Amino acid sequence: MTGEKWTVYWNEYSSDTYLYGSEITYHGKDDVEFRNLLMPPGTVIKQWYSRTYYQMQRIEPALPMIDGESRYQLTVHVDCPENETWLLCLVFYDKYDVEAGTIAVRDEVSYFQCPLRTYSYKLQLMNGGMTQFRFHCIEIQEIEDETDEGFKETK
Repeated sequence: MTGEKWTVYWNEYSSDTYLYGSEITYHGKDDVEFRNLLMPPGTVIKQWYSRTYYQMQRIEPALPMIDGESRYQLTVHVDCPENETWLLCLVFYDKYDVEAGTIAVRDEVSYFQCPLRTYSYKLQLMNGGMTQFRFHCIEIQEIEDETDEGFKETK
């Protein structure tokens, strides 16, 4: 049984996007083409936040608020060439902005539960060894019928 579902898109606001040498083409809300032949692996390409400081960042939160009591399914819709890969990193923070845990995701569909003390989090799309890709969306869905198989928990 599944609960609420949220879809995260790549907005055209570029302050949280790796722009150095990048070619970004916005074909539509759910179709962004990215190309950068010189970007080193491990580079954060795009970031989304569950909490922002509007006066400083001039953006609204793009991620839903989640809690440490629920489990979630993360579905990533990114097309990249064969033998090239992306990496997704979820970084959780407590109410004092101290890191409370991290999860690295390489699979198209994965499951996670955030730490109980999570107050906010960010989602980072990272270069796992790719030069180009097409980003469609990331789906976060709450799982209400809990089974322990396949879930990753942070420490």
